[in-house]
Amino acid sequence: MSGRNPFDELEELFDRMQENFESAARTWDPAETDLPTSAGAGMRVDLEDTGEELVLTGDLPGFEADDIDVRVVDGTLRVGAERDEETEEEGGEYVRRERRRTSVSRSIDLPSAVDEDDITATYNNGVLTVRMPKSDPDSRGTRIDVN
Repeated sequence: MSGRNPFDELEELFDRMQENFESAARTWDPAETDLPTSAGAGMRVDLEDTGEELVLTGDLPGFEADDIDVRVVDGTLRVGAERDEETEEEGGEYVRRERRRTSVSRSIDLPSAVDEDDITATYNNGVLTVRMPKSDPDSRGTRIDVN
């Protein structure tokens, strides 16, 4: 008598389910897709440590420099961009007007302290570059009185 092991069939089912979940995760992972930024993929960035400074390079196609907000808050670099798009079409006896707001934002924890007064940001051909000179943390520390 050759019986089928139900546990083998169950294991095969779990393997197929795992493959399906992994495939779906790759489909929705912004890093694995080529969706445009305005489609919700977020802003792709590189953060480089040159030794003297941290350099962030991020893709923000279609924005103007005035649309971009860059801040360092509590050791986190925050980059946001927002714009309104407006198109008008006229034809025959009607006018159609469409408006759309596009925004992206990223928060990146900085791996070391930076000199916030000397940070510079440039925007050229859809690429944002933020240069953040590193600063030495206060090696003396902060004295805290104990009562």
